Amino acid sequence: MSIYFIAGIDTDAGKSFATGLLAKYLLNKQVNVVTQKFAQTGCKGVSEDIQTHREIMGIELMDVDNDKTTCPFVFDYPASPHLAAEMQNETIDIDKINNSSKQLNDMFEIVLLEGVGGLNVPITLDYSLLDFLEEKKYPTILVSSSKLGSINHTLLSLEILQKRNIPLHGLIYNHFPSNSEFILKDSVKVFEHYLKKMNFNCPIVEIPVIDDFKNSEVDFSAFFK
Repeated sequence: MSIYFIAGIDTDAGKSFATGLLAKYLLNKQVNVVTQKFAQTGCKGVSEDIQTHREIMGIELMDVDNDKTTCPFVFDYPASPHLAAEMQNETIDIDKINNSSKQLNDMFEIVLLEGVGGLNVPITLDYSLLDFLEEKKYPTILVSSSKLGSINHTLLSLEILQKRNIPLHGLIYNHFPSNSEFILKDSVKVFEHYLKKMNFNCPIVEIPVIDDFKNSEVDFSAFFK
């Protein structure tokens, strides 16, 4: 039984699609897998990202989704978790998230826990997602993308993961929006160089631009040997 944390270099790196594709790959390998969302802002009811995961996996919402075990904190306002919670007179209880993770880890072989925003998002004014990862030491899969600025965001993310001694399990390079083949090829080259330079012994898996998630699969075998 294992918990992997899916982090992003920023808000729109493609964490939800990557998490869903990871879960779909494992499900097709007969692994009893579930996804979890740290917290969700900008929606009501069942987390929109959990719904995205299930759609990509090709399954219906589960009981643990409908009772919000997979995402205990859902806030209406589309903002950083600390602000979205404050606007509803709530505070994100880390113990509740940990208890949900434990419950899911007891029920499934692998839990894929998707973060919220980038790495240094404040959960409260005095506690960030980085603080959480530093405490838990979950093997982390970092999702990058081909948007302009992503090299900077990725290298900063790698540097802070190294500084906080957070284990990096792998790097996902999301090709979307794929505006330049030159950028795609060069970015992978840069990431490979810096992973080696920073002594991160982990693979890179690339996700191509996908139009039909139901009939597509990405090979994540490098992550799960």
